[in-house]
Amino acid sequence: MTDHALCSTVLSDPKIAIIGGGLTGLLTATLLERASNQTGNTPQITIFEKSRSVGRLATRYRSDSETGKNWQWSFGAQFFTAKTADFQQFIAPWLDTGLLQPWCAEVVELTPASNNEQSPNIQSKEQWDAVHARYISKPKMTSWGRELAAALKHTTIVFKTRVAPLAQYLHHQNPQQSQHQIQNQTHNQDSKQTELFDETGASLGWFDWVICTAPNGQAIELMSDSGFAQQDKITKPQMQACYTLMLGWDDVRKLPETLNGQLAPQWDVAYLNSAVLDRVFIEHQKPARDELLPSVIIHARNDWSEAHVDDDIELVKEQLLQAAKQALNWNEDSAPSQTDCHRWRYAATIVNKDAEELGILIDATKQWIVSGDWCAKGNIESCYRMAQQTVKAIM
Repeated sequence: MTDHALCSTVLSDPKIAIIGGGLTGLLTATLLERASNQTGNTPQITIFEKSRSVGRLATRYRSDSETGKNWQWSFGAQFFTAKTADFQQFIAPWLDTGLLQPWCAEVVELTPASNNEQSPNIQSKEQWDAVHARYISKPKMTSWGRELAAALKHTTIVFKTRVAPLAQYLHHQNPQQSQHQIQNQTHNQDSKQTELFDETGASLGWFDWVICTAPNGQAIELMSDSGFAQQDKITKPQMQACYTLMLGWDDVRKLPETLNGQLAPQWDVAYLNSAVLDRVFIEHQKPARDELLPSVIIHARNDWSEAHVDDDIELVKEQLLQAAKQALNWNEDSAPSQTDCHRWRYAATIVNKDAEELGILIDATKQWIVSGDWCAKGNIESCYRMAQQTVKAIM
């Protein structure tokens, strides 16, 4: 696996491009490689990822200069479930090694105080167990994605690369391109190969299959005007944004009473009765996080986030901090010393329980596939299921 150039090793067909190095992309590459072990036809896979790292299980951390300890925030997915036998079997090896493990969290329902003189109302809700497990990756939520990437043997991952919309070079001639290139832009009808370009106009190579695993908002842009056979279906799932607030304290003794167990039994996750905030996760109480400085994640409600998705993020951060202060009831002495905010523009898929699941979208003529967790229920297990569907379609 490299991050600096396309692999020069000549491998057997097919050549497959995966746009997006999130979990759907990584799991698709993993299952393609496993399937090829049975067929003997080794694919040459390239993943193009616009950021510097892989996986949607995002982690952010800061180090304290005096103690050398870290604050750590899983500001993407906090956990995932495995409800189907296939996915349970797939994750079993990482459960055996301990990279993945159940999180048996104590869950409460928290109603913020109506004024500064009152305390939040905290009521026990449930305890997560190993039977209906919520799984986390250790020591960070990014660890599993990196492990998946490191295990890939026939896949090149190219970081910091934005793939241009597939139709861009059908309509706009790049001054660096020859007339021959223009005539063979984007899709070669005879060979059923597709040439991809980055946003500067540089060629990324020709591919037999192109798999787009980006969120549907980005997939719409990538496939716009390209003639993708199922273009209209990309817009069907509705996505909502989410703001994530990250809070840190220098010492557990400085935590507000709401978090230190003085107002209620110790808890790990809180569902909030709030117009702004949705859930609180206490990061440093998760398994294998004992060495962390006090770190707390708060997710805003998706509907509130969507309504403020284009607002200035510093103004959003101030609003979230005010709502968090009311919910956790801190004062000047117990205020967090570290604060940060992240905006996820495409965070949650609105699932219509009565509607048929979309599934992956295939253009068999062009050999293009649009996939992603948003094609199903929008969770991490959906990434795996869509990867399964993709591999079945190709192999």
